Amino acid sequence: MSRHMERLANQASAAPPARGDDIHDSPWLTLAYLLFVFLPLAFAPISPGRALMASAVAIAVFLPLHFGFYRSSPALRPWLVLGIALVGYALVPFNPGGNTFLIYACGMAGWAFRPRLAVAVSALLLALLVAEFWWTMPTLRLALAWGGMAALIGGLVLAGTLYSRDKARRNAELRLTQQEVARLAAMAERERIGRDLHDLLGHTLSLVAIKSELAGRLVDRNPLEAKAQMAEVESVARKALVQVREAVVGIRATGLQAELAAARLALLSAEVRLDQRIAPVELTPEAESVLALGLREAVTNILRHARAARVEVELSADAGGVQLSISDDGRGGVIEPNTGLAGMTERLRALGGGLEFDSVPGSGTRLVLSLPRPALQGPLP
Repeated sequence: MSRHMERLANQASAAPPARGDDIHDSPWLTLAYLLFVFLPLAFAPISPGRALMASAVAIAVFLPLHFGFYRSSPALRPWLVLGIALVGYALVPFNPGGNTFLIYACGMAGWAFRPRLAVAVSALLLALLVAEFWWTMPTLRLALAWGGMAALIGGLVLAGTLYSRDKARRNAELRLTQQEVARLAAMAERERIGRDLHDLLGHTLSLVAIKSELAGRLVDRNPLEAKAQMAEVESVARKALVQVREAVVGIRATGLQAELAAARLALLSAEVRLDQRIAPVELTPEAESVLALGLREAVTNILRHARAARVEVELSADAGGVQLSISDDGRGGVIEPNTGLAGMTERLRALGGGLEFDSVPGSGTRLVLSLPRPALQGPLP
């Protein structure tokens, strides 16, 4: 399974960037860098007419290669990188701004090849460019200046592409990890529910069946004893009903540590940092369920509305009870009552606790879930 996840993550990271938050994710917006093709015409000692014509032809050849790179298969991308580099080499004798196409090629090489091979290919392309400048420039000083500038910018572009690729791989691994964690958690939960229901109802239903059969045999010979057996059946059934209700509550509940892990994954996928300080306190099942559900609701609200970069969760206990604090550094503002907050408040009040919140515009939001001393098991640590 881990190899399968790694293979899927590598496939995702090897694909060209899709349109996203970064302007460089759009093949249209990256065309703005074509302005640097014409920049040398302002001061280089070359014929403007020939340079303009050659530059226009080079751009006309470059555009289908550029857009094709974003839609092509992985096997075709290395050839497109080579084609764009050749366009730059062909333009340099007419316009030194042809080095712009080599910089495009370095950026695309970061997506077309594995990282080490991308570095080697880019270094070779830039070395050939420096050699061409040495051949075409009137002086060695100009050749070194143009070649050094292209090598520096091309190296920076390649480094940025490799960073973006690694980030895409890590994001893909994170998404796959979240899916795998959710699948394993669901499987473990199904197994736990099956064991609980078997332990809970197996003995009870067997006892009900035996006593019902015995009552059926005694109904003619000893009606009083038959009634007694049926009364026991009713008592056992009522106790089983109470146990089933308690089991359902336990099934619906989520442990606080499990909810913290889920919150960390959800916030991490949204690029929100989570800091937690959890005191080693033992909570009753009811209290832990209420706090876990409160944490889930708070994290959901943060992801939907807060636009936060950092979330802090703190669990503490004192002589008065236990407190769970959830704060963020988001936009804050007035908290409008909603179903989630109302349900959180009702659950806390049912155990004798309460909810406090403070939200200042521009300074984030802080929720404090409080429960009284009975929510703790045993003495304070």
